[in-house]
Amino acid sequence: MNIHEYQAKGLLARFGVAVARGKALLEPAAAAAAVEELGGPVWVVKAQIHAGGRGKAGGVKLCKSAEQAVAAAEGMFGQVLVTHQTGPAGKEVRRVYIEDGCAIATELYVGAVIDRSSGRVAFMASSEGGVEIEQVAAESPEKIITVTIDPAVGCQAFHARKLAFGLGLEGKTVKSALKLFPALYDAMLGSDASMLEINPLVVTKDGDLLALDAKMNFDDNALFRHPDIAALRDESEEDPAERQAAEHELNYIKLDGSIGCMVNGAGLAMATMDIIKLNGAAPANFLDVGGGATRERVREAFKLILSDANVKGVLVNIFGGIMRCDVIAEGIVAAAGEIGITVPLVVRLEGTNVDEGKAILDDSGFAIISADDLGDAAQKIVAAVAEAG
Repeated sequence: MNIHEYQAKGLLARFGVAVARGKALLEPAAAAAAVEELGGPVWVVKAQIHAGGRGKAGGVKLCKSAEQAVAAAEGMFGQVLVTHQTGPAGKEVRRVYIEDGCAIATELYVGAVIDRSSGRVAFMASSEGGVEIEQVAAESPEKIITVTIDPAVGCQAFHARKLAFGLGLEGKTVKSALKLFPALYDAMLGSDASMLEINPLVVTKDGDLLALDAKMNFDDNALFRHPDIAALRDESEEDPAERQAAEHELNYIKLDGSIGCMVNGAGLAMATMDIIKLNGAAPANFLDVGGGATRERVREAFKLILSDANVKGVLVNIFGGIMRCDVIAEGIVAAAGEIGITVPLVVRLEGTNVDEGKAILDDSGFAIISADDLGDAAQKIVAAVAEAG
């Protein structure tokens, strides 16, 4: 789950991370009161969307008068920002954040992620603040410092010093870093965050460290431990199809291809997408119905796939261990009867009750193409889509 910048800053502040004072707006009418409360003399007005690159798209404005700040905030509502992370459709601005300006001496980058190879929190830091870390990694990898934290000891002073000296910090700013990095580590663990990014982390002209931006996302499987964080979810920022999938306990991610996939098991789903690519086409989605899916869940999964206008064919690939093939078949037939099949459909079933499942599909009266194995299924769906034009 992602949250907005102002929400991330509020959470980080609880753990002792220094952030600027700010006010979040949910409607244009609140702008004047927020500007007056903050007092100025400089205000920064920021569009709140779940995407980076807001500044380049006109979503961050430095204002040097109250009138300018109010006008900027009111004008941002309803704007559609198009950045490298939103795609061409962009995202509509429904929330705006106004915060105090600050005197910036240097911009830095700091991020923390779960390093899957070590199973630990890894800090990444760079002197190239304000620049996308992917660009730094590609063009100047030597400017990225990485420190991995052993959970048995947590973030210690020597970890913070290594990061601070790697960033070229001196004097008072090093002391600020000795507080900042342990606080960020505690925030990661304390909130079950899977990613934390501050870009830029600024050194002020007074030598202090201040989180000028903040992004956080969280492990959905741990949100039951954090109802306060779960309450920060902004469903308007989420893909409607992915939100619908979550309501039916489906793991769904929309992609850019034309072949819809319904599979049970994440590993098998990845393999299915790979073999579609191997045969010259591209998957339209990742969809894992899970090992214990019901007939109703399968029906909803099938309807979800076909709701995507880009889908020109569907490949169902099921290995019935816990999942029964006849349940899958019943769900497919129910969905097909409810919304109709207008694109080629290839089904590969194997495992528990496979014969019963195939019989249900054969007797359904729908134009369903059977496949013997995954390779055969991929070849048939790619060929059927090509033939259908």
